[in-house]
Amino acid sequence: MSSGHLEFESRIRRLLRKHTAMTQGYTTRMRPDGLIVAYPRRAPRPLSGRAIVMFLGAFVLFKGVMVVNLGPVAYDEKVDRLGQGSLVEQAGAFAMQADPLTALVAQKLETVLR
Repeated sequence: MSSGHLEFESRIRRLLRKHTAMTQGYTTRMRPDGLIVAYPRRAPRPLSGRAIVMFLGAFVLFKGVMVVNLGPVAYDEKVDRLGQGSLVEQAGAFAMQADPLTALVAQKLETVLR
């Protein structure tokens, strides 16, 4: 085949891919020269690992602040009482249990908060 025909088929394949992507939605933008061009809408990004780590860090920090404010004994009593409730409350009690990382964070925060 001639190089012109190969370039033509390559362009057709690119256009078909773009057309298939645009069936899921598209956005339009104006280029600096005034031409309005349609682009396929990007798929939403999945939750990143960084966001998950930041959420877990904030959650452990929250639990540490709660342990410092209530005291370890009162905190454990409240979590035990929560564990005797409904299924949702039991799941919350499981998540709110004081773990070694929470105890370490509470110990460090106690010097700052008290």
